[in-house]
Amino acid sequence: MSRQNDVAPVIIIKRKKIVKGGGHHGGAWKVAYADFVTAMMAFFLMMWLLGATTESQRRGLADYFNPSIPVHRISSGGEGMFGGTDFETRVQDGPASPDDDDSESSSSDQAEAESFADLQQRLNGLGGESPVLDNALRHIVTRQTDEGLVLEVFDLPGAPLFDNDSDEPTAVTRQIMLVLSQVFSMVINPLAIEGHTRTYTVVQANDPRWTLSMARAEMARRLLDEEGFDATRMARVTGHADRRPSVANPMAVRNNRLELILLRRTPR
Repeated sequence: MSRQNDVAPVIIIKRKKIVKGGGHHGGAWKVAYADFVTAMMAFFLMMWLLGATTESQRRGLADYFNPSIPVHRISSGGEGMFGGTDFETRVQDGPASPDDDDSESSSSDQAEAESFADLQQRLNGLGGESPVLDNALRHIVTRQTDEGLVLEVFDLPGAPLFDNDSDEPTAVTRQIMLVLSQVFSMVINPLAIEGHTRTYTVVQANDPRWTLSMARAEMARRLLDEEGFDATRMARVTGHADRRPSVANPMAVRNNRLELILLRRTPR
């Protein structure tokens, strides 16, 4: 037998390594995770924006993307304690059909009520800015009526608005009128000023109540005018003497007051 037959055959084994996608070796999960993180960032950014904006600003954004009623804004400018905050009054442009009268009136009433509510919140939020401002705000209360937004400015015990039963304003009255002039510049409603006095024990020969209430209302108008209030918005200036007391005791100093009324543009 030949030598070649004595050699054992060589067996060669081939192992094929198969690399499968997925698991930690693939990249698809990274794309999905990046999309998830992006969506979460967008969600938390949206939540932060909702918390950082006011109701007025959110309504403005909603109106921008769904402008069913055009929005006309009145800005207070870049200076002053409100820093240029915009207040809005919604008005319907163009002629309205009779069928739209009721809905238009309802929308205008709601917009005006919301604007008044915003203004009240802004005014109430001024507390804490300075001791002088805090002292002035103690003399003011606000309320909404069918006539409009009433800002009642009144005497406090030991802190009158005018000196010695006269029409000479005290320092706190001048500060109040400065504040209110900036507040009133944020809306376009006409303004009415009404003066009221307490009852006096003795009816004097020259009864001061009528002349005093009128003189104080006129002084308030003049102080607002000095602070730049638009005189064309002044609707009326009246005095009511002691005929409309604010509290049960007609002689209480709380009845010495001014009522500044932002009149509704759509009377009820």
